[in-house]
Amino acid sequence: MPTTADVLLERTPAASLGDVREHFDGGRDYLAACTAGLVTRTTREVLMRDLDAATGGRVDVAAYSAAVERTRSHFARLVKTTADRVAIGSQTSVFAGLIAGSLPEGAEVLCVEGDFSSLLLPFAHSPRRLRIRTAPLAHLAEAVRPDTAIVVFSLVQSATGEVADSAAIAAAAASAGARTLCDATQATGWLPVEASAFDAVICHAYKWLCAPRGVAFLTISEEFAREIPPLFAGWYAGADPWTTCYGHDVPLAADATRFDVSPAWQAFLGAEPAIALFADADRAAVHAHTTGLATRFREAMGLPLPRIPSAIVTWDDPEGCDLAHLATAGITASGRAGRARVAFHVFNDEHDVVRAAGALGR
Repeated sequence: MPTTADVLLERTPAASLGDVREHFDGGRDYLAACTAGLVTRTTREVLMRDLDAATGGRVDVAAYSAAVERTRSHFARLVKTTADRVAIGSQTSVFAGLIAGSLPEGAEVLCVEGDFSSLLLPFAHSPRRLRIRTAPLAHLAEAVRPDTAIVVFSLVQSATGEVADSAAIAAAAASAGARTLCDATQATGWLPVEASAFDAVICHAYKWLCAPRGVAFLTISEEFAREIPPLFAGWYAGADPWTTCYGHDVPLAADATRFDVSPAWQAFLGAEPAIALFADADRAAVHAHTTGLATRFREAMGLPLPRIPSAIVTWDDPEGCDLAHLATAGITASGRAGRARVAFHVFNDEHDVVRAAGALGR
């Protein structure tokens, strides 16, 4: 008999890369999906219609809530889980703080050196005086110790584009009895992600999923969820938010939705078609396209190929000279931690590789 997850994942045929590209009006010379994704045409249309309706006094909160739930289901399909294992919110740091608040006093948290602050700061500043230990991403798995309580890492590093060996990290954590918290913000949308590989996954959707900012997700295993207190419970964490939104004696949802943070309605309204687009996409084709463009750019630049292919390419640019050359050529890129950074997404093509390499004199 098929499971609920099987039914949710049964969406054939997957949308082709060309089908996905058709949803974007822009993209030429835009190499900054790792900073903020471009919104789809449908997202713009949905938000403009909603603004017009709201201006005319036609606010439909029931429609907002329906969009939130559809978006939750789309994300569940995207990361191969079920909607009851997905909590919704607005920020990475809030979900990281939720997990940090569940750990016992003085627990060891193993993190990646130089990982994104929104993932690390809630653990570093927890009143539970957690012991923070760091290791380079390439050696994170071997750094897991018997007393490690949780391994916290970004699946793709924001500053470098380096992709984690997530299978090795998860295996090492499981062997030591440690939990895993994976931030997939810089991965989901171009790199296939399976939430069940980790105890918890956080993802903000405004980058590679091309959603408005203010839409984030937490997937959490049923076992791990039993250890997490609903520290940020609000009206939307109730078993039936619209009938249990007053008073303190409110039954919370029995599944992961008990960790919901009250949604930013308009952001989710705009996110729904974008998340659906990537959930329906041929993920293997998207991965091959994005990493293929990045590989060709690396070759043009004479940069070494990474151990695991990435859609993000970075290189040393301490004075920002290369970033300035790209900007002068009309190419939108970004700089992080003394490095220039370009990202290749579904709306990019070979022309973007040639233009960027040419702007840098390659």
